[in-house]
Amino acid sequence: MTTQIKKRPRVPVHGVLLLDKPVGFSSNDALIKAKRFLSAMKGGHTGTLDPFATGLLPLCFGEATKFSQDLLEADKTYTTVVHLGITTTTGDTEGEILEQKTVDVTLSSIEQVLKQFIGPIRQVPPMYSALKRDGKPLYEYARAGVTLEREARDVVIHELELLSFATPLLTLKVKCSKGTYVRVLGEDIGAALGCGAHLKELRRVQVGHLVLEKSITLESLESMSEQERLALLDPVDALLSSFPSLRLSDELAIRFLHGQRLALGREAIVLPEHLGRVRVYRDTDGQLLGSAQLQEFQILAPERLIKTQ
Repeated sequence: MTTQIKKRPRVPVHGVLLLDKPVGFSSNDALIKAKRFLSAMKGGHTGTLDPFATGLLPLCFGEATKFSQDLLEADKTYTTVVHLGITTTTGDTEGEILEQKTVDVTLSSIEQVLKQFIGPIRQVPPMYSALKRDGKPLYEYARAGVTLEREARDVVIHELELLSFATPLLTLKVKCSKGTYVRVLGEDIGAALGCGAHLKELRRVQVGHLVLEKSITLESLESMSEQERLALLDPVDALLSSFPSLRLSDELAIRFLHGQRLALGREAIVLPEHLGRVRVYRDTDGQLLGSAQLQEFQILAPERLIKTQ
């Protein structure tokens, strides 16, 4: 007689988990595993990390998923090891070797080349990427041996720091805008040095204001009790902490949660100095109500609303 293992029921879980994604896991695989550990009903990740990459993967659960787009738009910081002299089909260790060249570069030449990539640059997205063409990811075309034309995209490399160089390995710290492919950056640096390159390692250390130091591994998460896991979650407003806050009376909070635009000019409310995005709370209990845009003439326009108790 076969004994069936009873699955734990899914429950409403709200908050943000900072995960240190291991190598070999897709972002979705890591999300599914963490979601199961938390018995969470709803969850999503905030920007894909390639399976060969490791590091910070913020996971949003419940009401926090409404604000995950903000991290997709945020700047990212990585450390990466660029292997000079070898190019691969994927631009990283998962591809087949295309070409090998002798590495004959100096520290001075590396520093000069890196300067060329700081600031606004244009990148051609790689074929091995999740970008879609006619509803199908580019990597599916690539695996079938098909190469499609791709338009170059504007990205910004805010910082490009040389951490170490020991032939043929170049270790860099990269702070970049959304949409940047560090694999392509590594390949382009190798091309500019005349020897080609691919990424040997890639580790994400920061997303917006969230940092890797506060993350946890799947292995550690698995060893914890359910209460310990839930205690790790940052509150929903952790994703909004870079925006100024605004507090509403109970009456205004009700109207706000109904999606009404509020004229705050005559209300006894402390308003932020500048117009733009704000996080909104109910004053009596500190409950997060959602995000909004503070517009001209002290008009508050609701943006994304939280289900409150």
